[in-house]
Amino acid sequence: MTAQSRAANDISSPNDLEAWWLPFTANRSFKQRPRMVARAKDMYYYTPDGREVIDGSAGLWCCNAGHNRDEIIAAIQAQAAELDYSPAFQFGHAKGFAAASRIAQLAPGDLNHVFFCNSGSEAVDTALKVALAYWNAKGQGSKTRLIGRERGYHGVGFGGISVGGIVKNRQFFGTLLAGVDHLPHTYNRAEQAFSRGEPEWGAHLADDLERIVALHDASTIAAVIVEPMAGSTGVLPPPKGYLKRLREICDKYGILLIFDEVISGFGRLGTAFAAERYGVIPDMITFAKGVNSGTVPMGGVIVREGIYDTFMKGPEHMIELFHGYTYSGHPLACAAALATLDVYRDEKLFERAKTLEPVWADAIHSLKGLPNVLDIRTIGLVGAIDLASRPDAVGARAFEAMDRAFNEYGLMMRITGDTIALSPPLIITETQIGEIVDKLTKVIKAVA
Repeated sequence: MTAQSRAANDISSPNDLEAWWLPFTANRSFKQRPRMVARAKDMYYYTPDGREVIDGSAGLWCCNAGHNRDEIIAAIQAQAAELDYSPAFQFGHAKGFAAASRIAQLAPGDLNHVFFCNSGSEAVDTALKVALAYWNAKGQGSKTRLIGRERGYHGVGFGGISVGGIVKNRQFFGTLLAGVDHLPHTYNRAEQAFSRGEPEWGAHLADDLERIVALHDASTIAAVIVEPMAGSTGVLPPPKGYLKRLREICDKYGILLIFDEVISGFGRLGTAFAAERYGVIPDMITFAKGVNSGTVPMGGVIVREGIYDTFMKGPEHMIELFHGYTYSGHPLACAAALATLDVYRDEKLFERAKTLEPVWADAIHSLKGLPNVLDIRTIGLVGAIDLASRPDAVGARAFEAMDRAFNEYGLMMRITGDTIALSPPLIITETQIGEIVDKLTKVIKAVA
């Protein structure tokens, strides 16, 4: 580490921590006991004092190829030296088109067109706007209602928190988008406890969409948006047949189906997209995170051919969709995406995740029987452990587990409420799976 980088990683006084208001963080607690990282490589983070921390969460569900991969670093550096920025309004650059083409090739069916943005939140709001604009373009402007799902997470834009179903993400912000309804979530501990992969129980919950259609009429409903696997709410795999049933009902009533694959995309469930795993072709797929292994902010929406074609009418000099972002298709993000997709392909990381899924499941489910473990769920290279809440202190046990895991046991993991969520980089080895489980066992016992 150079003298300059050491200085950048040095926190010399508590005042140095004050300026940054951290997102989704207990800021007062953090600033009393900071969890700081200074560098990362492959499966590990390193603290400023050089302590090794295994990454059990792929950063924030995003570093699927691991950290600081030489090929991706080189691509970003070369792009920065060649073309630092190019406007996406009325102009383009080769790597943007190349990245869009590579991403579309990974998507199933006729999901052939990619609209770039910079995050999962922007991707969701983009998809919702495309859905509304699509029906307007088809002369069905009454189709404005959007259907989300309880316990769903679709980012933090006003559209995303409106269709989302996590209470804390919604309750502080007053009036959200009008004309939104929600399907029930798919989790039932009594029926699904300690499930591996897709639970047997719950496909019938998709039929609640019939009730919503009967209540509002299909002529008012633009789109349904769901995560194939609900991640941020505590890892809720879809029941067997659930997503196919949603597709059938949407087709029956002429409703667009959007899969939010910001977490499940790019190998997390053993396929390029969860849509492939479940044999369901949605009308749009949102993506972000794993597209370039978290190296440069990037997101997007993949749309089906018919949706794109609907907009490509009228005078050719006219803008077809009045939407976009200054940094859509940023050259550095596109270069990073192309290099990352090469790593995924050359190292067969999607196939690796599929092969490791049963090994991962066996390891995580071995935690059953530890103190306060109420449920465990695994799917792909994702896992969740529900811990019993402490009386009058919901979330305190998992928060202590997260803090002690990092500071005392060298493990980074995610928490939501009293659920521990795990989603390691796809490069993980069986030995490293064992390392995570060993550390997690000690953590769970420590917070008993």
